[in-house]
Amino acid sequence: MKVRRTETALGFILALVALGAIPAGLALILKPDGSILHMPTDILQGSPFKDFLIPGIFMLGVNGLGSLAGAVLCFIHSRYSAISGLILGIGLVVWITVQLLTTGLISWMQPVYFSIGLVEIILGLLIMRRMRNH
Repeated sequence: MKVRRTETALGFILALVALGAIPAGLALILKPDGSILHMPTDILQGSPFKDFLIPGIFMLGVNGLGSLAGAVLCFIHSRYSAISGLILGIGLVVWITVQLLTTGLISWMQPVYFSIGLVEIILGLLIMRRMRNH
């Protein structure tokens, strides 16, 4: 029973990440100049990107649709829920780390999402451990 509760908690976290990342990723793809989100491209100085198209594609695909798929796996209690949480958590932590290294701290949301990624990793590992013990 503890596995199911942990999967459900991870599912809610993944769903929340998806709810933020899908519209933001779409906005960056539709307007790579960042104007929809009021993000100037000059924050990309020092990064390999001249605009937000590639970051937008990553945000939509991995953090958005990937997290949505991971949430579904958790809610249906798939045997892949743990690994999806672990991989998506690692992806989110890497995403934020790359942002911080290339652009510096530009928003309070970066440390928040970094922490959320760590929680996803921990919950994924916890689910794996609990599944192994059953």
